[in-house]
Amino acid sequence: MQKVAIIGAGRVGETAAQILAEQETAREVVLIDIREDAPQGVALDIAETAPFFEFDTKVTGSNDPAAMSGAEVVVVTAGVPRKPGMSRSDVLETNVKVIDGIVDDIVKYAHDAIIIMVTNPVDVLTYRAWQRSGWPRERVLGQAGVLDASRMAAFIAMETGFSAHDITTIVLGGHGDSMVPVPRFCTVNGIPVSHFIGEQRLAEIVQRTRDGGAEILALRKNSSAYDAPGASVAAMVDAISHRRNRLLPCVVPLQGEYGQSDIAMGVPCVLSGKGLVQVVELDLNENESTAFAESAQGVRDDINKLP
Repeated sequence: MQKVAIIGAGRVGETAAQILAEQETAREVVLIDIREDAPQGVALDIAETAPFFEFDTKVTGSNDPAAMSGAEVVVVTAGVPRKPGMSRSDVLETNVKVIDGIVDDIVKYAHDAIIIMVTNPVDVLTYRAWQRSGWPRERVLGQAGVLDASRMAAFIAMETGFSAHDITTIVLGGHGDSMVPVPRFCTVNGIPVSHFIGEQRLAEIVQRTRDGGAEILALRKNSSAYDAPGASVAAMVDAISHRRNRLLPCVVPLQGEYGQSDIAMGVPCVLSGKGLVQVVELDLNENESTAFAESAQGVRDDINKLP
């Protein structure tokens, strides 16, 4: 891949840019932000790590949205972060105005790009970006399930002592309190996680996964999470850049899958060079289906608040 643009040079954008540069996922990474000199400073700081991490990726910063021209992927992290005690939905009114302007710029300057939304509430804003851009859903994705699944995997590794490399998890639904971690599809090197963790403890891990972002926000106090979100962005970009056909849980507009339409939610997706290749429909049991439908209703309630 030649070029990735990241809109928003805050902590998530900076972390994603650092990882993408270190892994040489693209020849160029450009950070764009409305704050004067901020993206230039972030880019310079990352560029100065090149001798240590031995990468040749060009990292630049700009205040001009035209700098995204030619980008094959545009990652959107800009917006107001939530504060302790706030839900992701609480920042919707402010962030939808920010996203509308950004999407208009993407359509103007990077009309062939794939969009990866990160700004919260990510399900609703992915839907908005898809709606406003008029692009096919294959090119408008949201990052949420990759992050939520990584958190669940980390918690299982902490609980069992097994290598995180061997743990596979799946989280569906909206990126919020009603997300749907599905332990039935979680394994340790192919062995169901229920073989190692009792039902009650597993339920506690499921709830901790739902509260994962809030837990970090409460501990940091002055910042929401950014390391794991940035790494999740990099994983999605890597899957696209290297045409890996990776199966990752992502937010995408649904067209009848899981009984839902005219909504964007987290589902298992195959990602490759042109973005979304396929939505994978799991055979959910009654409890899982009910939880997914309840999560969808929460997302739909927020979509109905859009101006």
